[in-house]
Amino acid sequence: MGRTSSHRQALLRNMLGSLFLYEAIGTTLAKAKELARSADKMITLAKQGSLTARRRISALIHQPQAVKKLYQSIIPRFAEKNSGYTRIIKKGFRRGDNAPLALIELIGREVKKPKKKTKEKSPSRRSKKAEEKPAPKKGKRAEEKLPSRRARKAGDK
Repeated sequence: MGRTSSHRQALLRNMLGSLFLYEAIGTTLAKAKELARSADKMITLAKQGSLTARRRISALIHQPQAVKKLYQSIIPRFAEKNSGYTRIIKKGFRRGDNAPLALIELIGREVKKPKKKTKEKSPSRRSKKAEEKPAPKKGKRAEEKLPSRRARKAGDK
């Protein structure tokens, strides 16, 4: 990934915490592949359920909310599964440097669909202004039916 080992380790720790909190994050393909390996190892370790495993996970992930969510909602979902806890979906390429982008998500996450509003459509600002203002006055050319500038230039030639 082109980073020093300490920077790479800190990056993966932060991304692990975000993945467990939000259950899906967008990143580059290389980071997503590396994150999938680490996330699978963390989930497998957490499934042991021992105090030692919890302390090891807390030492790696410095976000208490992420550790709490990992144990309360993520581990019970994967109780019967042995591996393959993440999915990587390729999204395209980033503008600027053309780096391949990906979405990494935990399998079986709940996708919240936005509720559709059933309100009647209110009139837009333009239609409100159009109702308030009188129709614009016609210009001099429209009343006298003078030829347009283009027609005058064509006649001059």
